[in-house]
Amino acid sequence: MTTQKKLMTNWRWWICSLLFVATTVNYLDRQVLSLTYEDFIKPEFHWTDNDYGTITSLFSIFYAVACLFAGKFVDWMGTKKGYLISIGVWSFGAVLHAGCGIATSWFVSGVDSVAALRAVEAGSNVALAISTTSVYLFLLCRGILALGEAGNFPAAIKTTAEYFPKKDRAFSTSIFNAGASVGALAAPLLIPPLAASLGWEWAFIIIGGLGFIWMFFWQFMYEKPEKSKRVNEAELEYIHQDDAEEAADKAAVASEKAIPFIKCFKFKQTWAFITGKFFTDGVWWFFLFWAPSYFSNQFDAPATSGLGQGLIFTLYAIVTVISIFGGYLPRLFVDKKGMHPYNGRMLAMLLFAFFPLAALFAQPLGAFSPWWPAILIGIAGAGHQAWSANLFSTIGDMFPKSTVASITGIGAMAGGVGSMIIQKAAGKLFTYAETQGDAFTFLGFDGKPAGYFIMFCFCGLAYLIAWSIMKVLVPKYKPVKVD
Repeated sequence: MTTQKKLMTNWRWWICSLLFVATTVNYLDRQVLSLTYEDFIKPEFHWTDNDYGTITSLFSIFYAVACLFAGKFVDWMGTKKGYLISIGVWSFGAVLHAGCGIATSWFVSGVDSVAALRAVEAGSNVALAISTTSVYLFLLCRGILALGEAGNFPAAIKTTAEYFPKKDRAFSTSIFNAGASVGALAAPLLIPPLAASLGWEWAFIIIGGLGFIWMFFWQFMYEKPEKSKRVNEAELEYIHQDDAEEAADKAAVASEKAIPFIKCFKFKQTWAFITGKFFTDGVWWFFLFWAPSYFSNQFDAPATSGLGQGLIFTLYAIVTVISIFGGYLPRLFVDKKGMHPYNGRMLAMLLFAFFPLAALFAQPLGAFSPWWPAILIGIAGAGHQAWSANLFSTIGDMFPKSTVASITGIGAMAGGVGSMIIQKAAGKLFTYAETQGDAFTFLGFDGKPAGYFIMFCFCGLAYLIAWSIMKVLVPKYKPVKVD
């Protein structure tokens, strides 16, 4: 065994590094629009926050629907082709955003160039035509982006199942999933400077083009372990050490009676999970899509400025560091306190539900320094990540393995619908508050700042509301039994 370890190749970790890069690129592509919206896209296409809210809300539902089918697609195509197609589609969609300016000038009469878009008089019929046309074009691009991005996590998880034994899968998953945090941290440092120096179009092209470079490495580096020339016998034996156990598990799942899709909605446990996703998924997307615009509007700190980049970076750095402990807390309750896993998870979720309350103080403390909102929203975002990780685990606690995928898909749809409502409501609220000015007030704030405060209040309370409803629906551990 010692000899085997010395001779064992470590190709699986190179494959894991590819998954990490893909996930990083995934989050970078998703954030280009939010980091170019306020300073570049909005003035060029005469958008309102309502227009932006429409785009972010529909992206949320596009992504949720695509997630329902992404796993099946990857299984059908196989890991190699499925991942190539997924990242190829989302990279194409990302790059395609750059053509929206040219396409808008083609479709709108009286505008003969991209440069002429910004020069059009605000509020005119031509400006309205520009905003309407460009919104539809961006929606097309976001739809393609969502369709491809939905395949990233199913393909990455499938790859870890192929290349890692059970004991290493959680660690390898945490490594590639860290790409989400790295992407969120790198985005404000990369995207605004690119847009400022080369134009917003090049930010989409360069960041989107990273996916095509990744495809080249994936094509030549990935093969199933059994076929890979870079995986020797010792590593292959290590990878397949759980085969007998997994075969038995699959046989048990195959023999287990699955719950029909429609019947899933008859269980309170399903509605508890739906509640958790519906109320909270949109909060994370709200912070992701609107934070750059908030810092720019509220503190005159555009994403192109050092202050703006520092604020966004700080926010996601806090999310990254604190959320690491999200999976540890329930284990502490189970191992140290002897609690049932489900009860430990629900207690952990209750504690994490208090973290987003920090967002309630973001607007009031913002009067003293813009760093306070960055820190407090970061704490709220970290609470979401920890909450979300534990929320997903409740499915395995309550449902048979044969039904986990169905419940996950139902929850993804619920989260997408909730997110769509929050994004659209935010866009409408901010546009209305801005037009009303001092006439629109909320707890001492006027105009758009009042609109932000309203959204922060909802985001802060959403988790406690969700947890309370979940607890009413499922007051104690009660696994679903199949008749």
